[in-house]
Amino acid sequence: MRHTGLGRWFAGMAVVVLVVTGCAKGSGATETPAASVATGGGSTASSQPSAGGPAASQGVAKATCQGSGDKGDVKMMINQWVGAEANVAVAQCLLQQMGYKVETSTLAEQPAWQGFDTGEVDVILENWGHPDLEQHYIKDTKLATDDGPNGVTGIIGWYVPGWMIDKYPDLADWHNLNKYASLFKTPESGDKGQFLGSDPTFVQYDEALITNLGLNYKDIFSGSEAATITAFQQADKNKTPLIGYFYDPQWLQNEIKLVQIKLPAYTPGCDKDLKKVACDYRRTS
Repeated sequence: MRHTGLGRWFAGMAVVVLVVTGCAKGSGATETPAASVATGGGSTASSQPSAGGPAASQGVAKATCQGSGDKGDVKMMINQWVGAEANVAVAQCLLQQMGYKVETSTLAEQPAWQGFDTGEVDVILENWGHPDLEQHYIKDTKLATDDGPNGVTGIIGWYVPGWMIDKYPDLADWHNLNKYASLFKTPESGDKGQFLGSDPTFVQYDEALITNLGLNYKDIFSGSEAATITAFQQADKNKTPLIGYFYDPQWLQNEIKLVQIKLPAYTPGCDKDLKKVACDYRRTS
């Protein structure tokens, strides 16, 4: 069951894409997910903090985020990207100030929704597009409720470093990708251009998109957001060609210039059959 007033408070936050809260088996569950569980106001330094230093700042932040914890328990899920960690940290701090005890766990996107069944998850702050899970948990079983958008539009797409568009302006249109495929060849991609995927558990259908658009590329997963960020940073610094899956908002977009490739426009339902999908990703808000 969702705590009284919790949904209204979340709907006022402007840092997340979409809030999903559990409303049937939420608060009060005694078991916590096995993956990376943390409680309270965050980690503490292992050494004695020095006045004015980073450790001292962490101590102040922890003290600021403390509360009575007598209003009940809230179990929040952290997605596997740094922006989600930041969003949850803000929500966790505010909830603790309001008197809730907050537990957090890090899980992949889709398995996290299963926590609504077991009571291991009360809140998922970000939903980048899982219509099947939305149908099951929000509409069919009503174990969760959609608390609405929060002012942020999530954009998933294909990106290249900005210097590549400066040098090859027509690369920004997917029709010309085969023209430049040889630039992106790597030992892993063989005679095709490498397309750098990210974490395979993220919302993605790049392999099908490559096939259905007739592109001479091979989808190679980096394995994580961190690995993808490093790859784009190196490609920008060393001026090495790179094309890959990325998204916005994300802090890297403020550090280096990334340009999104113009893919066939998204239309409702164009991504329903992943064997036939030939369109851009849906924007979430």
